[in-house]
Order: sequence, then structure tokens, then C-alpha cells
Amino acid sequence: MSSKEAARRRRNPRGQGQVLKAELVEAAARLLATLERPETLTLRQVAREVGVAPASIYGHFPDLGALVQHVLRLRYDELAAVMRTAADGAEGPLADLVARCAAYVHWGVDHPGPYRTLFGGGMPAELVPTNAHGAGEELLGSVVASLAGARQDQGRPEHQDRRGPEQDWQAGLLLWTALHGLVALYNAHGNMPWPDLTDLIAQTLALHTGRPVDEIVELARTANRPT
Repeated sequence: MSSKEAARRRRNPRGQGQVLKAELVEAAARLLATLERPETLTLRQVAREVGVAPASIYGHFPDLGALVQHVLRLRYDELAAVMRTAADGAEGPLADLVARCAAYVHWGVDHPGPYRTLFGGGMPAELVPTNAHGAGEELLGSVVASLAGARQDQGRPEHQDRRGPEQDWQAGLLLWTALHGLVALYNAHGNMPWPDLTDLIAQTLALHTGRPVDEIVELARTANRPT
């Protein structure tokens, strides 16, 4: 948008400041998802995208870091909702785990820009401190709990006493690492002759649960996949 177009942008009527805030958030989210180097994002770029003066942003966000962190929270909430919805009605711990993990992978592949915003890294710590990703820890927690439930459901009590919260957390972290690697590689090299994505998810989960691949494939194909 040119400076003349920005100057001609109509002001929101009194009491509709939230409209501008939503536009700023949408613009920042779009830029973070599409910039080759999202860490170079500036308030001036966001203002130009919306068609307002940079000073207009300060009525809604004190600085660029606050705006970016707001975008992160919205994206984490979106992904968490997708995973919860996918697991709604899951019959048993394994079905819950499969639904959550399949939803995570499909969302990441269907939304590569937003996925990169959350998990691509590269943002300076002074702009996006580690605690800004707190919602991501909640996502990991849901995977940890779901995986622990699926493994507990295997009916092998002789092995269950050897696991504790720390072991469950590490197992969930390793599973999430595998899922993230699958999404990142798929998005970066989508032109490769990849196997069916559901089969890849099933094989990954089979390795981490000890359950048959065919059983997991069936659960993955029947899982609710939100759009």
C-alpha cells in the first residue's frame, strides 16, 4: 500500500478501535508467516500493511514484541483447539493420541506459514522471550499425557513401574520432536515423492507406542480432522 493510500485510509468510527487492533494483528501474522526473514519485522512494516501511521499502533500495543507475542498466543490457541477438537469423542487413550498427533501434523502441513511462526525459531530473545511460548508447553503437555495414557493402556504392568513423570515427559518430547521433524521436512521438501502422510504419522506413532502400524493407520483415517 502506498503512502498516499495509507493517508487516505478512513479512520474507524469512535468506539471501533478494536477493528484497527484486529487489522494490526492480522497484518503482523501475515507478515510473520510470509517474510523470508520474519525476525526483521518492524512496526513500520505492519503499519504500512494496514495503511496507518506507525504511531497508531501504540494505542493497542506498547511495542513490536507485544504485538508478536499476541500473534503467537492466537496461533497456539488455534492449534490447541484443532488438536482438542480432533480428540473429541476418541475412544480410548491410543485413539486420543493418534487424533491429536494427526491433527498437529496436518495443521502444520496445511498452514506452513503459521507453523513456521510458532516453531521456526529465529526471532530474537529480546523480541520474543522464551516465556512467550508458554502455550507451546501446554501443547507438549497434552501430548505427554496422551502418550502416557496410550502406553499405560498396553496392559504391561511389569514395565509401568519403571516410568515416572520425568520419563513420560521425555517420551512425549521425543515424540513431538519426531512430529515436528516430519512437518518441517515435508514443508521444506514437498516436491519429494513422499509416502502417504497418514502412513508416516502411523509409523512414527507405532515406534513410540509399540502398537501395530495397521491399528494406528485405521485410527488415523477415522479420526476427526478439523478444517
